[in-house]
Amino acid sequence: MEAYTEFANVYDMFMDNVPYEDWGKYLISLLRKYGVEDGLVLELGCGTGNITEILAQAGYDMIGVDNSDEMLSIAIEKKYESGHDILYLNQDMREFELYGTVRAVVSICDSMNYITESDDLLQVFRLVNNYLDIEGIFIFDMNTISKYQQMGESTIAENRDNGSFIWENYYDENTKINEYDLTLYIEDEDGKYDRYQETHLQRGYTVAEVKELIEKSGMEYITVIEAFTGNEITKDTERMYIIAREKGKKPEA
Repeated sequence: MEAYTEFANVYDMFMDNVPYEDWGKYLISLLRKYGVEDGLVLELGCGTGNITEILAQAGYDMIGVDNSDEMLSIAIEKKYESGHDILYLNQDMREFELYGTVRAVVSICDSMNYITESDDLLQVFRLVNNYLDIEGIFIFDMNTISKYQQMGESTIAENRDNGSFIWENYYDENTKINEYDLTLYIEDEDGKYDRYQETHLQRGYTVAEVKELIEKSGMEYITVIEAFTGNEITKDTERMYIIAREKGKKPEA
Protein backbone atom coordinates (compact mmCIF):
# COMPACT_ATOMS: atom_id res chain seq x y z
CA MET A 1 0.00 0.00 0.00
CA GLU A 2 1.14 3.56 -0.66
CA ALA A 3 2.24 5.38 2.48
CA TYR A 4 1.10 8.84 3.57
CA THR A 5 -2.17 8.98 1.64
CA GLU A 6 -5.07 9.19 4.11
CA PHE A 7 -2.60 9.47 7.00
CA ALA A 8 -1.41 12.75 5.49
CA ASN A 9 -4.74 14.35 6.38
CA VAL A 10 -4.27 13.66 10.09
CA TYR A 11 -0.47 13.50 10.23
CA ASP A 12 -0.02 16.73 12.19
CA MET A 13 -2.79 15.78 14.60
CA PHE A 14 -1.16 12.48 15.52
CA MET A 15 2.36 13.95 15.51
CA ASP A 16 1.54 16.78 17.90
CA ASN A 17 3.93 15.27 20.44
CA VAL A 18 6.95 15.90 18.18
CA PRO A 19 8.84 19.04 19.33
CA TYR A 20 9.37 20.42 15.83
CA GLU A 21 10.52 23.81 17.12
CA ASP A 22 13.29 22.17 19.15
CA TRP A 23 14.21 19.90 16.25
CA GLY A 24 14.34 22.90 13.94
CA LYS A 25 16.55 24.90 16.30
CA TYR A 26 18.92 21.97 16.61
CA LEU A 27 19.13 21.58 12.84
CA ILE A 28 19.75 25.30 12.40
CA SER A 29 22.56 25.11 14.96
CA LEU A 30 24.19 22.32 12.94
CA LEU A 31 23.83 24.23 9.68
CA ARG A 32 25.48 27.28 11.23
CA LYS A 33 28.20 25.19 12.81
CA TYR A 34 29.19 24.04 9.33
CA GLY A 35 29.05 27.51 7.85
CA VAL A 36 25.57 27.59 6.32
CA GLU A 37 24.17 30.84 7.73
CA ASP A 38 21.76 31.54 4.90
CA GLY A 39 21.11 30.74 1.24
CA LEU A 40 19.30 27.99 -0.61
CA VAL A 41 18.54 24.81 1.34
CA LEU A 42 16.81 21.66 0.10
CA GLU A 43 14.76 19.45 2.41
CA LEU A 44 14.23 15.89 1.22
CA GLY A 45 11.12 14.15 2.56
CA CYS A 46 9.65 17.44 3.75
CA GLY A 47 6.20 15.98 4.48
CA THR A 48 3.70 18.60 5.64
CA GLY A 49 6.41 21.25 5.82
CA ASN A 50 6.90 21.63 9.57
CA ILE A 51 10.71 21.77 9.47
CA THR A 52 10.66 23.58 6.10
CA GLU A 53 8.63 26.40 7.63
CA ILE A 54 10.98 26.69 10.61
CA LEU A 55 14.04 26.95 8.36
CA ALA A 56 12.27 29.50 6.16
CA GLN A 57 11.43 31.55 9.26
CA ALA A 58 15.15 31.45 10.16
CA GLY A 59 15.99 33.09 6.83
CA TYR A 60 16.86 30.17 4.59
CA ASP A 61 15.52 30.02 1.03
CA MET A 62 13.73 26.69 1.09
CA ILE A 63 12.95 23.96 -1.42
CA GLY A 64 10.93 21.01 -0.17
CA VAL A 65 10.78 17.64 -1.96
CA ASP A 66 8.31 14.88 -1.13
CA ASN A 67 6.67 12.08 -3.13
CA SER A 68 3.29 12.38 -1.40
CA ASP A 69 0.81 14.73 -3.09
CA GLU A 70 -1.34 14.63 0.01
CA MET A 71 1.47 15.71 2.34
CA LEU A 72 2.58 18.48 -0.01
CA SER A 73 -0.93 19.88 -0.32
CA ILE A 74 -0.92 20.46 3.43
CA ALA A 75 2.59 21.96 3.27
CA ILE A 76 1.40 24.38 0.58
CA GLU A 77 -1.53 25.46 2.77
CA LYS A 78 0.96 26.29 5.54
CA LYS A 79 3.07 28.24 3.04
CA TYR A 80 0.11 30.41 2.11
CA GLU A 81 -0.68 31.01 5.78
CA SER A 82 2.90 31.96 6.69
CA GLY A 83 3.69 33.87 3.52
CA HIS A 84 7.06 32.14 3.17
CA ASP A 85 8.40 31.82 -0.36
CA ILE A 86 8.95 28.05 -0.40
CA LEU A 87 9.20 25.94 -3.53
CA TYR A 88 7.61 22.52 -3.11
CA LEU A 89 8.31 19.74 -5.61
CA ASN A 90 6.44 16.46 -5.88
CA GLN A 91 9.39 14.16 -6.57
CA ASP A 92 10.83 10.85 -5.43
CA MET A 93 14.08 11.61 -3.61
CA ARG A 94 15.72 8.77 -5.55
CA GLU A 95 15.13 10.74 -8.76
CA PHE A 96 14.87 14.38 -7.69
CA GLU A 97 15.91 17.15 -10.06
CA LEU A 98 16.76 20.80 -9.38
CA TYR A 99 17.57 23.71 -11.67
CA GLY A 100 20.83 24.45 -9.86
CA THR A 101 22.85 23.73 -6.74
CA VAL A 102 22.07 24.48 -3.09
CA ARG A 103 24.18 25.37 -0.08
CA ALA A 104 22.85 22.50 2.00
CA VAL A 105 20.57 19.48 1.86
CA VAL A 106 18.73 18.30 4.97
CA SER A 107 16.44 15.37 5.67
CA ILE A 108 14.80 14.99 9.07
CA CYS A 109 12.19 12.76 10.74
CA ASP A 110 13.81 9.50 9.54
CA SER A 111 12.91 10.03 5.89
CA MET A 112 16.10 8.25 4.81
CA ASN A 113 15.00 5.11 6.62
CA TYR A 114 12.24 4.79 4.03
CA ILE A 115 14.93 4.04 1.46
CA THR A 116 15.07 0.30 2.07
CA GLU A 117 17.55 -0.70 -0.65
CA SER A 118 21.25 0.16 -0.38
CA ASP A 119 21.51 0.87 -4.10
CA ASP A 120 18.64 3.35 -3.85
CA LEU A 121 20.22 5.08 -0.86
CA LEU A 122 23.47 5.31 -2.82
CA GLN A 123 21.57 6.96 -5.66
CA VAL A 124 20.07 9.51 -3.27
CA PHE A 125 23.54 10.33 -1.96
CA ARG A 126 24.90 10.71 -5.50
CA LEU A 127 22.11 13.13 -6.37
CA VAL A 128 22.75 15.10 -3.19
CA ASN A 129 26.43 15.38 -4.05
CA ASN A 130 25.53 16.49 -7.57
CA TYR A 131 23.19 19.27 -6.41
CA LEU A 132 25.29 20.63 -3.55
CA ASP A 133 27.42 23.74 -3.95
CA ILE A 134 31.16 23.22 -3.70
CA GLU A 135 31.78 21.89 -0.17
CA GLY A 136 28.06 22.16 0.55
CA ILE A 137 26.71 20.35 3.61
CA PHE A 138 24.37 17.37 3.87
CA ILE A 139 22.67 16.74 7.23
CA PHE A 140 20.18 13.92 7.78
CA ASP A 141 18.88 11.82 10.62
CA MET A 142 18.08 8.13 10.86
CA ASN A 143 16.39 5.82 13.31
CA THR A 144 18.96 3.35 14.56
CA ILE A 145 18.78 -0.42 14.45
CA SER A 146 18.69 -0.28 18.24
CA LYS A 147 15.44 1.68 18.14
CA TYR A 148 13.80 -0.84 15.81
CA GLN A 149 14.98 -3.69 18.01
CA GLN A 150 13.45 -2.01 21.05
CA MET A 151 10.16 -1.50 19.20
CA GLY A 152 10.18 -5.12 18.03
CA GLU A 153 6.73 -6.64 17.74
CA SER A 154 4.43 -4.19 19.46
CA THR A 155 1.14 -2.34 19.14
CA ILE A 156 0.45 1.33 19.80
CA ALA A 157 -2.99 2.94 19.82
CA GLU A 158 -3.91 6.60 20.21
CA ASN A 159 -7.13 8.59 20.21
CA ARG A 160 -7.74 12.20 19.25
CA ASP A 161 -10.94 14.24 19.05
CA ASN A 162 -11.36 13.64 15.31
CA GLY A 163 -9.64 10.30 14.82
CA SER A 164 -7.67 7.41 16.19
CA PHE A 165 -5.05 4.98 14.98
CA ILE A 166 -3.66 1.53 15.72
CA TRP A 167 0.03 1.04 14.92
CA GLU A 168 1.14 -2.61 14.68
CA ASN A 169 4.92 -2.85 14.51
CA TYR A 170 7.15 -5.71 13.30
CA TYR A 171 10.94 -5.79 12.98
CA ASP A 172 12.85 -8.38 10.97
CA GLU A 173 16.33 -8.86 12.40
CA ASN A 174 17.63 -10.51 9.21
CA THR A 175 16.54 -7.89 6.68
CA LYS A 176 16.66 -4.98 9.16
CA ILE A 177 13.24 -3.98 7.79
CA ASN A 178 10.78 -2.41 10.20
CA GLU A 179 7.15 -2.67 9.12
CA TYR A 180 4.32 -0.83 10.72
CA ASP A 181 0.73 -1.31 9.69
CA LEU A 182 -1.51 1.67 10.39
CA THR A 183 -5.25 1.39 10.80
CA LEU A 184 -6.87 4.82 10.84
CA TYR A 185 -10.34 5.84 11.96
CA ILE A 186 -11.04 9.37 10.73
CA GLU A 187 -14.20 11.33 11.45
CA ASP A 188 -16.01 12.63 8.36
CA GLU A 189 -18.28 15.66 7.99
CA ASP A 190 -21.30 13.66 9.18
CA GLY A 191 -19.60 12.60 12.39
CA LYS A 192 -19.09 9.04 11.18
CA TYR A 193 -15.71 7.31 11.23
CA ASP A 194 -14.12 5.97 8.05
CA ARG A 195 -11.50 3.22 8.27
CA TYR A 196 -8.25 3.36 6.29
CA GLN A 197 -5.13 1.20 6.25
CA GLU A 198 -1.53 1.96 5.30
CA THR A 199 1.70 -0.01 5.51
CA HIS A 200 5.04 1.73 6.07
CA LEU A 201 8.45 0.12 5.63
CA GLN A 202 11.72 1.46 7.01
CA ARG A 203 15.19 -0.03 7.15
CA GLY A 204 17.85 0.24 9.79
CA TYR A 205 21.42 0.89 8.64
CA THR A 206 24.65 0.61 10.57
CA VAL A 207 26.97 3.61 10.70
CA ALA A 208 29.53 1.63 8.71
CA GLU A 209 26.99 0.96 5.95
CA VAL A 210 25.97 4.62 5.73
CA LYS A 211 29.59 5.83 5.76
CA GLU A 212 30.51 3.42 2.96
CA LEU A 213 27.58 4.59 0.81
CA ILE A 214 28.40 8.26 1.41
CA GLU A 215 32.00 7.77 0.36
CA LYS A 216 31.00 5.62 -2.60
CA SER A 217 28.67 8.42 -3.76
CA GLY A 218 31.62 10.80 -3.97
CA MET A 219 30.82 12.80 -0.85
CA GLU A 220 33.07 13.29 2.14
CA TYR A 221 31.82 11.69 5.34
CA ILE A 222 32.27 14.06 8.28
CA THR A 223 30.71 12.57 11.40
CA VAL A 224 27.80 10.86 13.12
CA ILE A 225 26.35 12.15 16.38
CA GLU A 226 23.51 11.30 18.70
CA ALA A 227 20.43 13.38 17.95
CA PHE A 228 19.99 16.52 20.07
CA THR A 229 22.94 15.84 22.40
CA GLY A 230 25.77 15.97 19.88
CA ASN A 231 27.46 13.14 21.78
CA GLU A 232 28.98 10.02 20.31
CA ILE A 233 26.34 7.41 19.57
CA THR A 234 26.01 4.41 21.87
CA LYS A 235 24.28 1.04 21.69
CA ASP A 236 21.21 2.73 23.18
CA THR A 237 21.04 5.67 20.76
CA GLU A 238 17.64 5.75 19.02
CA ARG A 239 18.21 8.56 16.50
CA MET A 240 21.47 9.63 14.89
CA TYR A 241 22.49 12.58 12.76
CA ILE A 242 24.93 12.02 9.91
CA ILE A 243 26.84 14.90 8.37
CA ALA A 244 28.63 14.83 5.02
CA ARG A 245 30.16 17.33 2.61
CA GLU A 246 30.16 17.76 -1.16
CA LYS A 247 33.31 16.54 -2.81
CA GLY A 248 34.50 16.49 -6.40
CA LYS A 249 33.42 19.84 -7.81
CA LYS A 250 36.14 22.31 -8.80
CA PRO A 251 35.91 26.09 -8.49
CA GLU A 252 35.52 27.96 -11.75
CA ALA A 253 38.74 29.51 -12.97
